[in-house]
Amino acid sequence: MAVLTTVPRRPASFYVPVVAAFGAFVGLFVGTAQGSGPLGILGGAILMGALAFLLTHAPLAEKQLRWIVAVVFAIAGFALAGLSAGIIGAALGWFFGWLTFWLFEGRYRAHLVPYLTPGQVLWHYTFRVICGAIFIFLITPILVVLPLSFNAQDFFTFTPEMLALDPAGYSLKHYRDFFTNSDWQNALRNSLMIAPVATLLSVGFGTLAAIGLSQPHVPFRRAIMAILISPMIVPLIISAAGMYFFYSRAGLQGTYIGVVLAHAALGIPFVIITVTATLVGFDNSLTRAAANMGADPVTTFFRVQMPLILPGVISGALFAFITSFDEVVVVLFVGSAGQKTLPWQMFIGLREQISPTILAVATILVAISIALLTVLELLRRRSERLRGMSPS
Repeated sequence: MAVLTTVPRRPASFYVPVVAAFGAFVGLFVGTAQGSGPLGILGGAILMGALAFLLTHAPLAEKQLRWIVAVVFAIAGFALAGLSAGIIGAALGWFFGWLTFWLFEGRYRAHLVPYLTPGQVLWHYTFRVICGAIFIFLITPILVVLPLSFNAQDFFTFTPEMLALDPAGYSLKHYRDFFTNSDWQNALRNSLMIAPVATLLSVGFGTLAAIGLSQPHVPFRRAIMAILISPMIVPLIISAAGMYFFYSRAGLQGTYIGVVLAHAALGIPFVIITVTATLVGFDNSLTRAAANMGADPVTTFFRVQMPLILPGVISGALFAFITSFDEVVVVLFVGSAGQKTLPWQMFIGLREQISPTILAVATILVAISIALLTVLELLRRRSERLRGMSPS
């Protein structure tokens, strides 16, 4: 359990270089935006290091100093690039004010056990900084796409009006184009016709395979499992090329059934993995008890087994649906112009037509993905409660 302790104030030789390092990191982005990354690194390190030293030796209270720094940074950001930069500057000013006193007062040790060595404390926070950097690296492309989808101009970059938060720089025209353009609507209709059917096939075959392979008496079950989940491991371009040659011989290339079967093959591994994970905690004595009571295998499956593994089945179905709905490589090989899906239309809009409507479509897909991930998390918690792994 964490122990609160009183830590003496740290010397300037400790907190000033740390704040300067953060300043160099921020200065890299500011300097790059102004045309000189190395100068931004040097200027950010010097400026933030000097600011940290001045703040800790100023006669004012900490809260007042932090407000002053936030206001000064906001004014500087507004002078450089308008209102949006001013808001970012205020946030950076508040952060650096908090960081300086957090280090200076030794608050970083307040919620840590007192026997940790300096190296262990350093790794404790370094690990969190690394995780935060990875998260920012992964989430930044999404955060860039979302506001760009409201661009009033047909550009893939932020306009001066957008950066200044001018309402004239924002518009819903790209969303209107998506809902009124026949090409986009046909692609959406094809995706909605293919993905649900492929999901049903994936869930049916994947669930049966997972239940069968969970039985210890099945011979070569590990080899069979490896073969069934191989579409997740094999590079998608190889799977797409193999499906093209196979379907062309079978007469399925360029047909609706061919695309559905291809997407079902890609979704089955996700269903197998999620259902198998759910079956790990399944009590097989329940099925034996149902059989002793006279229930046939079908009744036992739907009345006993299915309710308990349902969270895993639904989770696999959601993964299979997302895989089919977002897939573009296989449908390029297996499908035809009549099966042009939404990702395929986005690919065309980026390669041939340079249509900014793909930004609006990407934002809609992000919203759908967030909703599906929320459902997955709720199902995970429900599964833990049913299996007794969570009290509530």
